Amino acid sequence: MSHLSRKTRTKSRGLSSAEGAQPNDYLDAFVALFPPQAIQRIARESGFVQRHRKLDPVAFLYTLAFETGPQLSRTLEALRDAYNKRTPDPILSAGGFYERFTPQLVEFLRQCVAHGLGQLRAAPGNRLSPKLAAFEDVLIQDSTIVRLSASLATHYPPVRASYPTAGAKIATLVSVRANGPKRVERMPESVSERDTLKPGPWVKGSILLFDLGFYKPQAFARIAENGGFHLTRLQTPVNPTIIRSLRVHRGRAIDLEGRSWKEVRPKLQREVMDVEVEIAFSRRAYGGRRRGDTLAARLVAVWNEETRKYHTYLTNIGPEVLSAEEVAQLYGCRWEIELVFKELKSQYALNRVNTSNRSVAEAMIWASLLTLVVSRRLHSEIRSRLAEDVRVRYPSGRWGIAFREQSGKILELLMKKLRRRHVDPEPMLELARALMARAWDPNAGRERFRADWWG
Repeated sequence: MSHLSRKTRTKSRGLSSAEGAQPNDYLDAFVALFPPQAIQRIARESGFVQRHRKLDPVAFLYTLAFETGPQLSRTLEALRDAYNKRTPDPILSAGGFYERFTPQLVEFLRQCVAHGLGQLRAAPGNRLSPKLAAFEDVLIQDSTIVRLSASLATHYPPVRASYPTAGAKIATLVSVRANGPKRVERMPESVSERDTLKPGPWVKGSILLFDLGFYKPQAFARIAENGGFHLTRLQTPVNPTIIRSLRVHRGRAIDLEGRSWKEVRPKLQREVMDVEVEIAFSRRAYGGRRRGDTLAARLVAVWNEETRKYHTYLTNIGPEVLSAEEVAQLYGCRWEIELVFKELKSQYALNRVNTSNRSVAEAMIWASLLTLVVSRRLHSEIRSRLAEDVRVRYPSGRWGIAFREQSGKILELLMKKLRRRHVDPEPMLELARALMARAWDPNAGRERFRADWWG
């Protein structure tokens, strides 16, 4: 009984924190994310809107973000109806509305998403744990495929010519601190994963997590040269040379120095191996010539009882910062980006692009990404008002479900505010309560893979 009472008190504390905020606090978060002036400027610069009297780009963008993304069965007619309800402008005909789906619209939406991502970074939704205090951020790179009509295969060729559909690759870099993507790019499925990883000065001070599809020693070297840190699994064919052990082992330990990983691996009996290694690789060709080089890195091998084999990781994070066991645990947090893709597809209809029109298909992809941006912004706004022990009980997955269910009601209040009409505070507070009640994780004992790293 006392346990149930404690759960009730914890949840009540979270709800009371939301109620303590003013309704304008939540609506202002959306307005700050996509200010009308910024939307209108982007609409003009992208060529999407030439004459404002024919279409209101602000109402159009917010309708896409709050209506089209969350509606799992979305059509242009449903979007037109939703837009006409949100704007005082003359009602657009079906033909006139359809003609708005042009390359200029796609560019407008792409720039708006980029603007929103910048705003997410400016208002971080997570704090890194003390274990990661030395780093600026944790960035997770991966991509997901959106299946498109076969008629679009010329523009979005699939990875194999035998595939019956076209495929768009959505290359995404998720920022843990921003509680959402830092960068999103759309490209054909046939583009290699490794070609989507482009290290530069932006990696400085951050850890980049990625899977084997991005394994590229040249990229690891550039990350280190730009002051960043990488963490990935070791590719099976790679056979690094061990320079020295980074952990002292008692007893008759194997002499590792100068040996290759494949030579040591069959004889390995310790649960954890932590060593410094060198990996030979070729630099990018210049003037038709390739220069050989070596990558100095840390190789961590941790025995996994479930798979009955060693899981091996390659990183340049020092042992004085993270132990070998912590390296393995941090890599497990790469699952965060899979949750982002799951939210996009199951809640915001990223995998429901049923059209043979290229501009419509691309616009629908950006609409899903817009919805993710506005959803994560409100998620961060509400969680920022909660105590540390309560915040973890509002995971992004459950939040996505709650946001989709209430997004239409949020849009109604937001459009009232944008038209400078009086907004009754009670409906917004009711929405906040409904969102938090739906997003609340009732399982207090659930193991949360990222709780030790950020929140």
